[in-house]
Amino acid sequence: MSAVPRSEKSVGRFRRMLDRLSSSQEDLESEELREDAETAGCTRIDDCRDRQIVTVTGTLRTVTLRPRAGVPALEAELFDGSAALDVVWLGRRSIVGIEPGRRLIASGRVSMSRGRRVLFNPKYELRPLGRE
Repeated sequence: MSAVPRSEKSVGRFRRMLDRLSSSQEDLESEELREDAETAGCTRIDDCRDRQIVTVTGTLRTVTLRPRAGVPALEAELFDGSAALDVVWLGRRSIVGIEPGRRLIASGRVSMSRGRRVLFNPKYELRPLGRE
């Protein structure tokens, strides 16, 4: 049996429901992404450190083609609800399925560049577009 009286449990549930109803859409999406990362067994982006080998998951916010030292590079920002990470594919102008709003899992070694976390040429897996 639980040590918390029943009335305190219902207040807790009510408070959580009220918090969810009063939260912004971005807060709800961030919470969903954090839960998805935890369920998938991935490292939170906010916990990634320089030179650490990680597997992260999240939603691509932006996808941009930029030259890096004269070489084309496809850059994407991956967000998991805790922080953002730049994913860079050197020598690629486009990759089928890599587009804003797409969820993916990426694995590789994190590099720190001007305070931003970056994964260069990671292994990746596209996630289904709809709910799993």
